[in-house]
Amino acid sequence: MTEHHVVQIDTVPALNRMFRFQWEPAQDCYVLLYPEGMVQLNGPAGEILALVDGQRSVADIIKALETKFTGVEGIASDIIEFLGDAHEQYWITL
Repeated sequence: MTEHHVVQIDTVPALNRMFRFQWEPAQDCYVLLYPEGMVQLNGPAGEILALVDGQRSVADIIKALETKFTGVEGIASDIIEFLGDAHEQYWITL
């Protein structure tokens, strides 16, 4: 059983340098590129990772996405859960 890292609201996540995040027109989605291949991201994952810049805190990311997607229930917990999963996949550092 892997230990799930608890994402704190004041944490400032950054993209792991092994990955490059970009929009891929051929796939019509955001992707993470790495030496061995590519990870296609769904819409919400792409929206979240687009804001992971090593400067914004988790709270800043939540606020930006709550503003962009008003009325979405549970968005804060979904963002925190995704960032924890992304950390476990080594896509981001916390």
